[in-house]
Parts: sequence; C-alpha cells; structure tokens
Amino acid sequence: MADLHVVTNANKHLYGDALDEYFRLRHKIYVDERRWMELAKPDGREIDQFDTSDTVYLMAMEGRRVVGSHRLNPTTKPTLMSDLFPQLAFRGLIRRPDAYELSRVFVIRERRGEQAQPRVESVIMAGTMEYALAQGISQFTIVMETWWLPRFQDMGWRLRPLGLPTMINGMSCIGVVADVTEEVWVETCTRRSVRGSVLVWNGLEPMAPEQRVAAG
Repeated sequence: MADLHVVTNANKHLYGDALDEYFRLRHKIYVDERRWMELAKPDGREIDQFDTSDTVYLMAMEGRRVVGSHRLNPTTKPTLMSDLFPQLAFRGLIRRPDAYELSRVFVIRERRGEQAQPRVESVIMAGTMEYALAQGISQFTIVMETWWLPRFQDMGWRLRPLGLPTMINGMSCIGVVADVTEEVWVETCTRRSVRGSVLVWNGLEPMAPEQRVAAG
C-alpha cells in the first residue's frame, strides 16, 4: 500500500527528487493527457502561482516513486477559487485560517481503476481527512468538474455547492465546500478499505491525532 507523505516548506529539502517528479507528473497529466495547453511549460514541469511556501503537498508514494498527490493552500491566501474562478462561489468566498483549498488531485495512469484495495485514490483522500483532523482544518474548498461529485460522495465526503455549475473552457465546473469530521474520515476509511493512519511526517513534528484504527 502507498504511504501519504506530508511535504511542506519545512521539509521539502528531503523531497527534492520526489517534488521534481511530482511537477513533471502534473505536466504529463494536465497538459499531455488532458490537453490543458495553457499550463504547458518548456521545462515539462507544471508549476503555477499557487505553488508557494504555504502549500502543503500530500504525496502518495511507494518507496521514492510518486503515484498520486494533490496540494492544499490556505484560503486566507490566493487560491484558484479566489483569484481565477470567483464566479463559482456565488454564495461568497470562504476565507478562514481553518479552511484550505484542495486542488490538482491526480493518480498516475497505470494506477487508475486498480482492483487491489485500498486504491491509491482512497489512500490520498483518507489521508487528507486524517491530515485535516491533525491540523485543525474544518473545511476544504474545491474547484472541480461536476463529474467528480459522485466520486467524492461515494467515498463518504459531504459536499455543499457554493454556486451553480458553470462552463469553463468547455468543462462543467462547480465550487464546493467539504466538511472535515472524524465521522467522515472513518466512513472514507471504511468504504475504501483503508485501515488506520497512512501519513508519513518525514522531518516534521508529527501532529497527528492519537493513533486510531479507523476501520476495524
């Protein structure tokens, strides 16, 4: 099973090669596969203005190989929703220290749709809830294509729309907020066969809650 590594500005020096691979994978997935050509970079690394010293990367790794990831940014700083897609938050932008934006979710091509449990996607999303509980994060905001909605709900996540679906570059997109609770974490673990903690705090002071087994 993959582990989910917590990578911040404080320990990124331990993940130089992994971060380079991560940005190259983002370029491969979003530019080469999805054809979001406005993100194309000459060096083959997809890095934007929301990759900052405040960004937290939760990277699913098998050994030193990155197999999936996403990033978190504080809503008190610039985010995709606040700076690029404010129209998706018709009910108003969420800007609080205990709310973070989740973006750039991906799993590498060869690990999508795998039958072995838990899937990489499941480890990422269960670990995200675990991280939020450890850090006192109460909500995530997400800009997503609407087809993601049932996938998140199937994992046990509870989403509320911040506005109506809107067409952006030919894609139906929506802004949502997801509540962080221990109940949601346990439900995600149970539904997706993730047993207990998946986080690795390499070089960081672990601030995880007490060791618990989420799914008996």
